[in-house]
Amino acid sequence: MLDALLGSEIRYTFLRLFVFNPDRAYTLLEVSKKTRIRPQTLRAELKRLMPLGLLDQQVEKGIMTLRMNAAAPIFPELRALFLKAQILTEYNFGKKLQAVGRIRLAILTGFFTNVPEARTDIFIVGTVQRLKLRRLVRRFQREMDHDLRYTVLTLKEYQYRNDITDRFLYDILENRKIILVDKLRK
Repeated sequence: MLDALLGSEIRYTFLRLFVFNPDRAYTLLEVSKKTRIRPQTLRAELKRLMPLGLLDQQVEKGIMTLRMNAAAPIFPELRALFLKAQILTEYNFGKKLQAVGRIRLAILTGFFTNVPEARTDIFIVGTVQRLKLRRLVRRFQREMDHDLRYTVLTLKEYQYRNDITDRFLYDILENRKIILVDKLRK
């Protein structure tokens, strides 16, 4: 969706890396490896994007690094747009999650909701095949170029933590969140 809006999948992939990691600086080689875009194609995209002021370029000891310009006036809207597009991907992630076990509740928080103090990014209640889940999360992490923390509780553990008003659980339930699966209320 955003690739069509931005003019190309390459531009979308390139910008997504920076939008979701605004505090991180990348060399052109790192960007190429993470996005699987050839360096010469990246240079062409840089020529188009640098005049917009979205990226900061620094050269230190002969090595050029790029970083998202989080102070750019359009950055908050651009990040919101990318996050909304990512939600569509996340709902697809929710469908894939259901294939790794019997998921009763799946919530995205932390990184996905821009709540950095959250102690987990993916919260799951149910029984899962842990190896399949680990693989799925790793694939998603590679797409985002961001480490994701996930928590899995059995239904019994969830009910116990809910009964004792567990702080970790209530932080998740009371803060901003994206609910992918909710079969507990049914």
